[in-house]
Order: sequence, then structure tokens, then C-alpha cells
Amino acid sequence: QLVETGGGLGQPGGSLRLSCAASGFTLQFYAIGWFRQAPGKEREGVSCLGTHFSDTYYADSVKGRFSISRDNANNRVYLQLNSLKPEDTGVYYCAANRWGPSHRPVQTMCENVKPSDHDYWGQGAQVTVSL
Repeated sequence: QLVETGGGLGQPGGSLRLSCAASGFTLQFYAIGWFRQAPGKEREGVSCLGTHFSDTYYADSVKGRFSISRDNANNRVYLQLNSLKPEDTGVYYCAANRWGPSHRPVQTMCENVKPSDHDYWGQGAQVTVSL
């Protein structure tokens, strides 16, 4: 399973860090991703990271501000949110898919936004950006 922590209230221009702990499987063999659902908007793939660090995708809306990383030794995934904007408000979910060298670029993982598209899906963490 996946469990997100670290959400909360952030100020515009500020930073937050989301963490996602994986259990029951070995994260190093999985691509990981962060998705978000803003009120009244469709779910969006924010960032995804393949099993190799060079296979990374960021949505245009967060490029240059968010950073995804993984700690395979501790089976954890992180999303660093910098230069926060009010439109970053939403519920953030982490996901994981078994991944290998034959898979397409990890952007394809981020394009699939339904929980059923992924092997594992977390319960979500609320991020609110407001003064």
C-alpha cells in the first residue's frame, strides 16, 4: 500500500514537501507518480519518475517548481513543492506501477489518471495554498 503524509497549508511562494511510504512491495522495481485533484477540476498527473532517474516527467503547470524523488532504501517517494501558487491546491495522490526497460517513457504513467490504471494508489493528502 501507499500512504501519503506532509500535506497541509502553505502560503503563496512558500514550500511544502509530500512523502509517500510504500509497504508490501519493493519500490525500486516500480515507476512512481504524483497526481492531484483540484476542486471542480479533472485529476492531473503532476510528476512521474521511472526506475531510472533520467526518466522523469513534470506537467507544464509545475515544471521548474516541483521536484520528484525516491529513496529506494527506505521505500519512500517525495514531492517537493516550491513557489506555491493558489492553483496548486488540491488532494495529492501517489501511485506506483511495476516498470521495466521495455516500458514506454514514464510520461505515459502520468497520462493515466484513474486509480485503476495503477498497481498501487494512495489515500491522498490535502494541500491548500492560501494567505
